[in-house]
Amino acid sequence: MKIWMALLAGVVFGVGLSLGGMTQPAVVLGFLDLAGAWNPRLLFVMAGAVVTTAIGYRLVWRGQRPWFDASFQLPAARRVDARLVLGAAVFGIGWGIAGYCPGPALASLGAGLPPVFLLVAMMVLGWWLAARLPARNKDAK
Repeated sequence: MKIWMALLAGVVFGVGLSLGGMTQPAVVLGFLDLAGAWNPRLLFVMAGAVVTTAIGYRLVWRGQRPWFDASFQLPAARRVDARLVLGAAVFGIGWGIAGYCPGPALASLGAGLPPVFLLVAMMVLGWWLAARLPARNKDAK
């Protein structure tokens, strides 16, 4: 059941990204273009996501455990370190260049566009490489 719920959540997320226009790089790049033809659509999508997440967290944390798992899976790391900042910078630069972040990139695979397949392949390669970089301490894992 856990896998089916994850699939359902992914499909709902992908549909929401598509309806919000987030699978169109021009929309994202228009939001990042503050000096040009600024497009606020992404701001409204983000605001909707923040409100939905805030409500969802309040409802989920009322329970003793998740519905389809033995316990909540929370990150152990609590520090902001160079690895986190570098990863965030690479993410932001890639997002600004391509106009896609991971969710919309995966949702856009259905369009069958070769550049999107290349982007997702490079994204997976980046995840693979990052998982193999040595961590300097136990908190960075």
